[in-house]
Amino acid sequence: MAYTTINDPTAYFQNLIWSGNNSDNRALTFDGNSNLQADMTWFKGRTIATNHQLIDSVRGVTKQIKPDISNAEATDSTVFKSFNSNGITIGVGGVVNDSGETYCSWNWKAGTSFTNDASSTGIGTIDSTGSANDTAGFSICSYTGTGSNGTVKHGLNSAPKMIIVKSLGAAESWFVYHADLTSATYTINLDTTGAQFSNASTWNSTAPSSSVFSIGTDAGTNGSSVNFIAYCFAEKQGYSKFGSYTGNGSTDGTFAYTGFKPAWLMVKRTDSANSWIIMDNKRTTFNPMGEELKAEDTSVGSVATRWDQLSNGFKLRNAGAAVNASSGSYIYMTFAENPFTSSTGTPVTAR
Repeated sequence: MAYTTINDPTAYFQNLIWSGNNSDNRALTFDGNSNLQADMTWFKGRTIATNHQLIDSVRGVTKQIKPDISNAEATDSTVFKSFNSNGITIGVGGVVNDSGETYCSWNWKAGTSFTNDASSTGIGTIDSTGSANDTAGFSICSYTGTGSNGTVKHGLNSAPKMIIVKSLGAAESWFVYHADLTSATYTINLDTTGAQFSNASTWNSTAPSSSVFSIGTDAGTNGSSVNFIAYCFAEKQGYSKFGSYTGNGSTDGTFAYTGFKPAWLMVKRTDSANSWIIMDNKRTTFNPMGEELKAEDTSVGSVATRWDQLSNGFKLRNAGAAVNASSGSYIYMTFAENPFTSSTGTPVTAR
């Protein structure tokens, strides 16, 4: 069996950076693989304090949700215009394209539409629609809550290791399932710095299966008659990793093996309050990786030199509590720049 089935991660995920020029309908092009038509983009101002913005093709390009706040979905046709065959088209304004400011976006491909009538298929108990890419282990899933314990088809053929759910019709926190939290009874919020917490009604204390994920009665994942969006991530060797590590409180820090050179990395401490730290290989092109953004924070990018990007993982180079407190517990999600070894057995190199 080949080490990885994804030799070119840029076909499924890419980072993008640009300088604003305040021109409307501005097309931005991805690097390398021209077959990446993204289905989700998450963007943020780097030099200007703005809300994070998350757009996806399932809800539509005018529909905004903001990972740093609990607000319900909003409609705005001026910020984001389209997903293209090799990039995105943006609008104007400080959120995305102000003159003299810099921005970044993180872009994932789903691509195959699905609709599930649960009563007809027998898959799950709550109807869902969405877009899925089983090769890359990513799906976007839309459903309407019932207020009762239920299951939702996620569109993938393997169990997600991480699920991010947002209520679209109500001001509720972003709820995150991660396989390396204490158990499926635990959850953590994307829009706050809070630690993981026990809440049996979020995921009904049940880990996802290869066909469905479970939700309980919590309004944040299953409010009655409320629309929700779920972003589901299954792990793919050589391309994505959803893991955990324990900090050592040293500048000669913990090494986390991923099996690839990371292009994008988000880390969260789970045993106490701290930020969701996001790094990528576009904003910093050398070690130690320097410019970070925080998922729950509108602040501009800051330099913290947290870790080194290696050919098979990342190594902590900072003793700060956000990423490497002694005996601190952390979860992470990361996507590849290159696999450690290609499907033909060719190794890649570190920086």
